[in-house]
Formats: sequence, C-alpha cells, structure tokens
Amino acid sequence: MEIKSKLILGDCSEELRKLEDNSIDLIVTSPPYADARKKVYGGIHPDDYVEWFLPISEQLLRVLKPTGTFILNIKERVVNGERHTYVLELIMKMREQGWLWTEEFIWHKKNAYPGKWPNRFRDAWERLLQFNKQKKFKMFQETVMVPMGDWAKTRLKRLSERDRIRDESKVNSGFGKNISNWIGREMAYPTNVLHMATECSNKNHSAVFPEALPEWFIKLFTEEGDWVLDPFMGSGTTIRVAQRLHRNSVGIELNKEYFDLVYKTTQSVILNLFETDSSDSELKQKLKPFLLNT
Repeated sequence: MEIKSKLILGDCSEELRKLEDNSIDLIVTSPPYADARKKVYGGIHPDDYVEWFLPISEQLLRVLKPTGTFILNIKERVVNGERHTYVLELIMKMREQGWLWTEEFIWHKKNAYPGKWPNRFRDAWERLLQFNKQKKFKMFQETVMVPMGDWAKTRLKRLSERDRIRDESKVNSGFGKNISNWIGREMAYPTNVLHMATECSNKNHSAVFPEALPEWFIKLFTEEGDWVLDPFMGSGTTIRVAQRLHRNSVGIELNKEYFDLVYKTTQSVILNLFETDSSDSELKQKLKPFLLNT
C-alpha cells in the first residue's frame, strides 16, 4: 500500500481552503492555546479566541467526510484568577456552525508539571473534544480495547447469587449491575479518560503531546489507507504516527523551522516503511511528490 504524506508550509486558515471537500477521515490537532506560544505563533487573546478559530473550524467542517471525526485538544486558561470561558463559548459556536459535539475525552497527564499556586492545584488534565458532522460515523472500538486487569481474577472467582443477576441500586437510583457479564472476558472497552504522560523527549517544540494520544484516536476512528489531517502540525507527531499506522496524512504548519524539522523526520519514517532494492537517493526522488506540497 502506497502511503502519502502531504506537508504544507503556511497558515492553515488559508491553506485549508485548497483541500477538497469531504476528503479527510480524521482531524487530530492541538491549536495554540490562548495567550500561549506568542514568540512562535503570535498568541491569541482569550477574548478573541472564538472569533479567531471559527473560520478555521468552518474549513475543517468542509474538508471532513460525513463519516469522519474531529478531535480538538484544548484547555482553558486562567485569567484574573478564574478559568476563562472561551472553550465553552467555542463549543456552542461550533454547534451553531453545524458540528455535533459528540463526546469529551479527558487526557490525564501522569507526569503533570510540578508547581504551587495560592488558589488551585497542578493542571493534570486537558480536554479532547470530539466533533462530528453526523450521528453515524466510522468507529472501530475493538482496536482500543484494554486488558481486563488483575481485579477480575479475584472478583469473578466466586460470585454470589446477587452478582449473577441485575443488582438494583440500594439507593434507588435506577442503575444496576450484573457482575457475571464479565466472566470469560480478557479485554474490555476503555473509558473516556486517557492516562498518558506528556512527551519529554522532544525539545524542539514548545508543546508536544505524546505519540500515544493521536495513535489512540487514529486506531479508533480510521482504517489503513484513510486520510488524517493535523492543521497545526507543530513537531509532526500526528503525521509520524499516521505513517506508522499506514494512514495517509496532511500536515499544515506556519513556522518554517518546525516545518523543516518535520520534513526531515517524516522522510526518514517513510523510507523505513518501504522495502526496496533502490538506493536511498532514488527512493527519495520517487517519494518527493508525496512528501511536500507548498
């Protein structure tokens, strides 16, 4: 299978307009947070964030396939001692734009940055908002199942009669459980809380999420040969993971330094995916049309 990776140097608000309608299966991205990375991306004031992002999300809505999914990694900033509401406002405006706010995942950072503040604790989680164009979309839940864990060995070894039936809640909440449904299972479906450490090995970008993060969503929402887009490519994590999982990808990056870095590492990854008797130089020339589109 031939895997294509198109890397685009430019502002995604303009470059997205050049992509075809309904051409992307999955969008995974982490745009600059409000008032963050000012030296690199200029910074967007929290009060202006929604107005800045809506033209971009409008283009993302256009290029995403009806069966596709958009995963947005974002977190509110603290302004004057309280959380700003721009993320909540953005969700509401995107719904007006035509998006369905389908789910919200939480990325729990297992190695959250240490610190102390007078009125709050360490920030150890971030939002991963899931948006779709329609209620029925591609989703492959079996690809992200997790082992049952050691708890099942002892809990399921001896079941009481109550465990073998639907045990109604003792507080009359209307909820119940049937523990025997877990018998014989080695794998279970995960929750919407993802426990992953932040990426510490990449010192070339100011905000890098771990490869496990886009990998989880790429497995969940795409198949081999599908197209994955990251309009804020940064260090290229999403693009490299997409290649490794044999998905086509499009990455857009405004900063030339980061773009050049991704181009070099992406080229290296693609070369390793192909087995050939050709020389490296011949293979690079063969793959060049798929590596760069400026």
